[in-house]
Amino acid sequence: MRKILLSLIACTFAVAAAVAQERPPQGPAGTVTLSRSDYDRLLDLSNRFGVPPERAPLAAALGRADITVRVDGGVARASIALEGEVFHSGVVKVPLIAGTTLLDARLANGPLPLVSENNALVGLISGPAAFAATLEWATPLTMTPGRGSFVLPVPAAGSVTATIDIPGERSDVRISPGLLLSRSSAGGRTTIQATLSPGTSTQVYWSSRDSVAVSVQRDVRFLSDLKTLITIGEAEVRAVSLIDVTVLQGEAQRFEVRLPQGYEVVSVSGSTLDTSDHQANVLTLSVIDPAVRRHQFLVTLERPGSGGSFKLETTFATLPAAQRESGEVVLAGVGTLEIGAADNPGLKRVDVREVDRSLATAAGQSMLAAYRYQRVSAAPPALALDVTRFSDAPVLAALAERAVVTTLVTTEGRALTEVTLRVRNRAQPYMKVSLPAGASIISSDVAGQPAKPADGADGTRVPLLRPGFRPTDAYTVSFVYLHAGSPFLKKGDMRMMLPRMDLPVTLVEWEVFVPEMYRVDRFDGNVIPADLAMHDEVTVMAEAISVPQIPGAIVGRVLDQYGAAIPGANVVAQVSGGRWNVVTDANGRYQFDGLPSGLTSITAQLQGFKTMRQTFANDQRGQQLDFSMAVGSVEETVTVSSSAVTSSTRDQVSRTELNDRASNQSGQRAAQANEPSVNVQNLQRRASGVLPVRIEVPRAGSSYRFVKPLVIDQEASVSFRYRRR
Repeated sequence: MRKILLSLIACTFAVAAAVAQERPPQGPAGTVTLSRSDYDRLLDLSNRFGVPPERAPLAAALGRADITVRVDGGVARASIALEGEVFHSGVVKVPLIAGTTLLDARLANGPLPLVSENNALVGLISGPAAFAATLEWATPLTMTPGRGSFVLPVPAAGSVTATIDIPGERSDVRISPGLLLSRSSAGGRTTIQATLSPGTSTQVYWSSRDSVAVSVQRDVRFLSDLKTLITIGEAEVRAVSLIDVTVLQGEAQRFEVRLPQGYEVVSVSGSTLDTSDHQANVLTLSVIDPAVRRHQFLVTLERPGSGGSFKLETTFATLPAAQRESGEVVLAGVGTLEIGAADNPGLKRVDVREVDRSLATAAGQSMLAAYRYQRVSAAPPALALDVTRFSDAPVLAALAERAVVTTLVTTEGRALTEVTLRVRNRAQPYMKVSLPAGASIISSDVAGQPAKPADGADGTRVPLLRPGFRPTDAYTVSFVYLHAGSPFLKKGDMRMMLPRMDLPVTLVEWEVFVPEMYRVDRFDGNVIPADLAMHDEVTVMAEAISVPQIPGAIVGRVLDQYGAAIPGANVVAQVSGGRWNVVTDANGRYQFDGLPSGLTSITAQLQGFKTMRQTFANDQRGQQLDFSMAVGSVEETVTVSSSAVTSSTRDQVSRTELNDRASNQSGQRAAQANEPSVNVQNLQRRASGVLPVRIEVPRAGSSYRFVKPLVIDQEASVSFRYRRR
């Protein structure tokens, strides 16, 4: 029993010793003792949350303000340069100045947006970044006898300095509150340097100690010269008078101008003008500096007029106090006017080319008449004329010199048509196109650039080059449209129409391509078959071309295989190592002047046609060389030694020979009448891979050509009977 008790006591002491070893020793009072495992666990918990960055206590601050003030003409103007910094990210509101209105505000790198809050102007500035801003400010002066003053707003910056420039060499300048640092005088002005209290408006006041010498007042004497432009508008008559005053004696502070009856003052201006006052028919002009010896004023008057023919009766502005007054009067009008001759005492009519240059420059319209006068009485001479107005005739805004139309007809009855126009446009913004029923435009180009047409209730509008962009040169306008018609039967009739366009077309050339499995005949409509029209044209042109009597002159025409003129073809002449180049006009004509003698080679070429060349001996006599170019890309060289018609032998060519030439060309056209042109080939290629439309393009077939001269807002149509082969 005793052994058991001793064993229990030993175990108790062992457990107590183990517990004492695990418990950490206690620190002094006011501390907490943790085990190593508890301490590591607290460190782990503390590392799970990041420490937030410290945020600036202020969003922005102004560090420095430099103010430059200049007082002139009763106004104080200041430029305030601010430097500061934005501490927060994003757009921050920065208070700039309070209790005033600014003329302008800008940052060093761009404009400065401002808002008004609590009678203060606040700038919206992005940060965090430093910034520099400039504020423009102005205020009128407060003038009392012997003293001038103004209140200068001061930004709430860390430091504020000011430079103030005031007229008067010995002005006594004071500021409150603020500290005056320096004062200097030079050139009749006083400049001070001061430091101001930030955020507090400063009162600036001064008094001048300059002594003024008393002088004897002398009578004012001056001469006046008036140049008046009277413009007759559609509903008003406007008179602009340039008044030139030369002071001979004294110092004139103001001038009185007597105005003609019935006019209202529109504007008054002048470099030396201070103020103007209009009472009844007297206009008083006050000047800034009476010591100036010459003054110029521009006075604009206006009164209601008559839109038609009427009798113009008017006088002119005058300065009654002038010792001598002379003047010029020019009449101009809006529209077409005729001035009736009348006797106007005191006015001498002169040529409009003799008037002063300033009047000729100011007259925006054509000058109709001009007069000169010398005022000999208190009132100026009166002008009385009969004005006759003629109504304006309409002017053609746009014109198409030529329209080339190509139509591909498929067996499904669908027609793909390309219209290419050579347009001369002066003032028309778009071309209105009225398509046939069931047709829609799928592509359009203007001057070689893609254009997007617009649909309207009365038709589709294709944009043109803006008026004035190319006012004289012609450019190309083209569009392609698809017309879904009825499928072909074994036989039947078909009628096709071209769209109606709102600009005149001098000549429409229409080529209709029909698949080879159909035979067509019995053509009808308001168009002319091309073979009939071209026969007459070639005969007339062959008779009409005249060779100029100039040594070395070569003239001629470039035609296609059907006898139609080819404009824009490049014609090159090569003689004795020299090279000359011209381009055919709209009628396919070309001309060389002054080519030297010798073996001459003339080449006509154009993309899509075979190149043609003729060689002959040039003997300085005027000659005519014509070219007939076939579709293709292979160059042909034709050497002709005597094919040209000289000016001396041309009169001997009989009319029978000309008719034979026309007959031969007509026979060639008849043999090739149904051969598709390059226009058909180009449209076939575009329909296969360019145009956004799925269509079974016929590859083989026959072409039928038609022309229609002078198409004005009408539809060209053709009908024919077809039969399946």
